[in-house]
Parts: sequence; structure tokens; C-alpha cells
Amino acid sequence: MSDRDRRRADAVYEALLQRQGERWVQPRVDRTRRVLELLDDPQRTYRVVHVTGTNGKTSTSRMIESLVRAHGLRTGLFTSPHLERFTERIMVDGEPIDDAAVAEAWDEIVPFVGIVDAELEAAGDAPLTFFELLTVLAFVAFADAPIDVLVLEVGMGGAWDSTNTADGDVAVFAPIDVDHADRLGDTIAEIATVKAGIIKDGAAVVSARQDAAAEAVLRAAADARGATIAFEGGEFALAEQRLAVGGQQITVRGLAGTYQDEYLPLYGAHQGFNAALAIAAVESLVGGGTQPIAGDVLAEGLGGVTSPGRLQLVGAAPTVLVDAAHNPHGARALVTALRESFDFDEWGVVLGVLSDKDAAGIVDALAPVAAHMFATAPDSERAEDADAIADLAEAHDLRVSVHRDLSEAADAARAWAAASDRRAVVIAGSVVLAGEALALSVAEDWKAGWSE
Repeated sequence: MSDRDRRRADAVYEALLQRQGERWVQPRVDRTRRVLELLDDPQRTYRVVHVTGTNGKTSTSRMIESLVRAHGLRTGLFTSPHLERFTERIMVDGEPIDDAAVAEAWDEIVPFVGIVDAELEAAGDAPLTFFELLTVLAFVAFADAPIDVLVLEVGMGGAWDSTNTADGDVAVFAPIDVDHADRLGDTIAEIATVKAGIIKDGAAVVSARQDAAAEAVLRAAADARGATIAFEGGEFALAEQRLAVGGQQITVRGLAGTYQDEYLPLYGAHQGFNAALAIAAVESLVGGGTQPIAGDVLAEGLGGVTSPGRLQLVGAAPTVLVDAAHNPHGARALVTALRESFDFDEWGVVLGVLSDKDAAGIVDALAPVAAHMFATAPDSERAEDADAIADLAEAHDLRVSVHRDLSEAADAARAWAAASDRRAVVIAGSVVLAGEALALSVAEDWKAGWSE
């Protein structure tokens, strides 16, 4: 990678940032479709596994990609948001896309962006947005690579998300809960209805266990599309899981076979369920749900899984974990994992949340394990004020301190934890904060241990 290519790729990201932001979403998938038509529909040149849900969709997507790649197929992986650099969102064969490839794909789409922007302006509509263009950029880059299979994570919702311009051979549903209620609806059924929009005619659908209302919506949508549908706990299941060094051993009853004592190098019970979902998705894609995954392929695929920013160990002496838990459902899963996977008496929780998230719900979920909460704010214009986080913590009678930024909060938390070998730190509440923590942990070498 040359400096010139990196500058070109960074310029692409700067151009995207000039657009309406990632959080500015309209239910208008046709605009993305129009650009793709002018580009001769690059998203139709590879098979697609389309992944939605409220929590776990990024981890599940990464597992699916690793399993598909272990079959010897060339993969693409599109996820959001990124932790440190935007090329993480567009992965080819398990690595962030090459800077030169990003720049070249952008050069391909720019002329057509101008055409569609002009059409939108003439119709009194807003120009193409950050996420609409990022999706197009990814589709073109994957076609140019070229890839065999794209694992495609929905940006928000499903039906009208820009990614729904692709036709998923397999539609995957991680657990559905209330999030983005202003966009997707106030009830589980309303949210599930929007997410069910990714189910295409004749597709294979696999889903985590869902609330009864969500399950009913997904079954009806699959039936209307002539799609097959399989749920965890019914047609496939996580049969067993137990702690192992650096992760867990899982036994999965798949759609086509049972896989005994497979090693998954991730912490947290929820990751075991994500793995079962990923296995069912890959069985559906590669063998139509009838052929077991070969043992060596499964071992390679699961063993190579990483999930940055999800219960990631970034510091030692004291132990420091980073988790992107940015809504109450994710925070509850984090608490369960901390209790089940780690042996500490006290947790210091460094918490920073974005203002459009349910901060009160996140604090409620984390309060039972927080011996000390270090309230801070992510480096974002949308950050919730650290004092507001502290007020929520104090309402739970938690010991709390307020810190102007992550660096200050992490120093205080690590110093607190270093005072006892029964203490550890978890940094959580936002993907933005998780990204900051990963960068800071490397810059300050937290794995070398605490020093004054």
C-alpha cells in the first residue's frame, strides 16, 4: 500500500462525508437502485448472504464470511460502522479492501453519481447520501475483485435499506429487539416487518430465536415469498457450550449435521448462538441445507473468526475488555458474558454513549456489575454528555466519576483496577468509543500492564 493510494482512499472517504450523514436515512431504496442500474448491476455478479437483526449481526456476518472462505470461495464482507478506518467496512478475503481498489471503484461510480444527483434535484429530492454511496462503492469494488460470495450486513432495518438492492440467496436474522424506534417502529412486530423486507422470492431464511411477535412476522413473510425458514431452537440449535481458554467449545445441531466440540475463539454465550446461526446460514448457502460442513472446513472457519470491539481483550494487568454494546439488549448480553466467562469480583465500567441511543436502558443493564462507573463521552458530535451518564449511574447508587474523554477515563479505570487483582475494566456503550479504545490500547500498550 503506497502513501499515494492511502491519500486517494482517504479522499474518497472525505467525499462521502460531504454527503448527508450515515444517520440521515430516508426509506428510498430506489435511489441506490438507480445508480446500480447505470453501473450494470454489479451486485448481481456474486451470491449474497444478507444479514439483519438488532444485535449480533456484525459478529454473525464475520462468522459466516470466515466459514464461506474456509470452503475455498472468495469472499466479500460489508459491515458498518467501522471501528478505526472506513476500509474495514469493505473486506475482501478477510482483509480490509486495498486503498487503490477503493479509489478505482470510486472513479467508476462518480460520473453516474452526478447523473442521479441531478435527477433527484430535478424531482425536488435530496442528493445521494453517505450510506447510499458507500453501498454502491462496495458493490462495485466487490464485482471488480471479483468475489464469489458477499456477506452483506444491513445498515438499518431491511426493506428500504440501501443494501436491499441486492438479492440475498440466504436471509439471516439475528435477534430482533427495539432500536432505532424513530425509524423502524415502536413495537417488535413493526421492526420485524421492516427487517423482513430482505426476504426474497425462493430464498432460504435462517433466524435466531425471536420474540413470538417477530417470529410470526418472519414466518408470514417467508411464506408470502415462497422461502424456506428455519429457527434456532427448532430446525437447528446450539446444543452445548462450555468455557475454553480464549473462548468456548460449542456443539451445534445444524440443518444438515451435528458438529461436536468445535472451538470458537470468542467470549460470551451470545457468540455461541451467533455461531449456530452462522453455521445454518452457510449450510443453506453451500449445500441447500442438506450437506454437512466438512469437519476441517468448519474447524478452520470457526477457529479463524475475529470480532473486533466485541468482548475483545485489549489490556492485561489489569484486564481491559472492549465491547461495542450500544443498546440495552447488547448491554444485557455483555453483563451475562462478564459473569459467565470471567472470574473477577469487581468491574470498572467506562461508559460513553451516543445521544440517539437509550442511555438509561444501557445504564440499567450494566448497573448490576458496575462497582465503579467512569462516565465519559465518545469523540462524536452525537455524544451524550458525560454528566448525563453520571446522573443515570447515580440514580442506581453507583460509585461514579466523570471524565472529559476516553484517555482520562481509561487511565482512571485502569488505575482503579490495578489496585486489586480481583478487579477488571470493560469499556462499552458505543461503537465509536470501542474504536477509540482499540487505537488507544495499542498506542499506550495496555497489554504491557499498568504503570503510573
